[in-house]
Amino acid sequence: MALPIETFFLTPNHQGTLQSQVQQMIAHGILSGRFGTGEKLPSTRKLAIHLGISRITVTLAYTELVASDYLTARGRSGYYVSNNAPVPPIYRPQPATSETVDWTRAIGQKFSGAPALSKPQDWARFRYAFIYGQTDPQLFDHANWRQCALQALGQRDFTALTSDYYDRDDPQLIEFIQRNTLPRRGVTANADQILITMGAQNALWLAAQVLLTQRRTAAFEDPCYPALREILTQSRCHMAPVRVDQKGLPPDAIPPEVDVIFATPSHQCPTTATMPMDRRHALLERARALDALIIEDDYEFEMSFLERPSPALKSMDEDGRVIYVGSFSKSLFPGLRLGYLVGSEPFVREARALRASVLRHPPGHIQRTAAYFLSMGHYDAQIRKMSAALHARRTIMQTAIEKHGLEIAGLGAFGGSSFWMRAPAGIDTRTLAATLQGDSVLIEPGDPFFSGEDTPRNFYRLGYSSIQPDRIEAGIARIAKAISA
Repeated sequence: MALPIETFFLTPNHQGTLQSQVQQMIAHGILSGRFGTGEKLPSTRKLAIHLGISRITVTLAYTELVASDYLTARGRSGYYVSNNAPVPPIYRPQPATSETVDWTRAIGQKFSGAPALSKPQDWARFRYAFIYGQTDPQLFDHANWRQCALQALGQRDFTALTSDYYDRDDPQLIEFIQRNTLPRRGVTANADQILITMGAQNALWLAAQVLLTQRRTAAFEDPCYPALREILTQSRCHMAPVRVDQKGLPPDAIPPEVDVIFATPSHQCPTTATMPMDRRHALLERARALDALIIEDDYEFEMSFLERPSPALKSMDEDGRVIYVGSFSKSLFPGLRLGYLVGSEPFVREARALRASVLRHPPGHIQRTAAYFLSMGHYDAQIRKMSAALHARRTIMQTAIEKHGLEIAGLGAFGGSSFWMRAPAGIDTRTLAATLQGDSVLIEPGDPFFSGEDTPRNFYRLGYSSIQPDRIEAGIARIAKAISA
């Protein structure tokens, strides 16, 4: 007798093909112990009719499970759970214990509890999700990324897939960054001056760990990327927040005792301000006068659909005091977590050694997949597609913002994917955000970006990278209504 047909059902939001979902459904049943050795599965025809899918899809799924020894085919009798199928482990509940450790004393350094950016895990179900940094699946080149991933997993790239690089990186990815990515920003570097990181945040952490001590001082923008402030807090250095203006970080406001300056000159986070050329020269002069180093996070420069971005600060550096941070995560997809550091060899040598002691290197197959995607021109094609889409969304949003009387506090000069907004005085945007969630609208309160205890509460950020154009105007109208209520 076959297993009950009602045992099998498809999950509506499953990521992947129908064939893969059928395979996973059956494999999970075996691994969980619900389907036992020798039990018969429904016929391909009956299961296909029950699930509402084609019979060939079920047949292919069964065939793959036979190849994996989860199932066995018995002539004209049908498919059965194989005698060699994995045996589900037996989990015995552990006896209840009473912990005696005083964790308030045992924990030597706390990393939780600081204000941070957050969003609901189910943010995609909100109709008006003005959330920054999320990927619109319609803009991502799934087909070519998948093809590059398959190529990276092939026999030809077996060494790149399986080898331990120790402290090194994929030479193909390094070469592309060296010959294509950096020259577009006016930056030249040899291979020993480039280090692959797990995104820009990891690059900032490495730089802080290598350059800062409890006796050194770091200047950083206020407001800024909240994770940077936490990185600096964990380094236990002296911290000097510098309030930005409409042109970004003002060099003359940097204190004289500063050793390292963290800056986002091309696209300040979160205000979107772009530092003009005269101020960039002034910042380099100020760093030279202080004998300070500059960590340049070249944030979102790829999204330059209004006008060309200014040259990177690193390209103007004649002293070797600028360390450049780049990332592919924002322009490809956030979950990629792939970035890079560019700096003088003595610095990169230490950053490489620190990275090796923590995580060795980013996974080789991810590096090789990205190298193929970049070198085959897919990356540039995606950037052009994303830039056109973001330009259109920005135009719609700016028109809607003006129509409904909202105030833009920061307007990027060359593009980007968000607006920095100011609500009227007296409006707490955390309360506003909570109210809007009930109306299927997501915004990002601005207070986590600021330093200190007495932070402004009436700023917020509106991203437009993942919201559909036809929803923007209605979403802005709801925000305006909530503010005026």
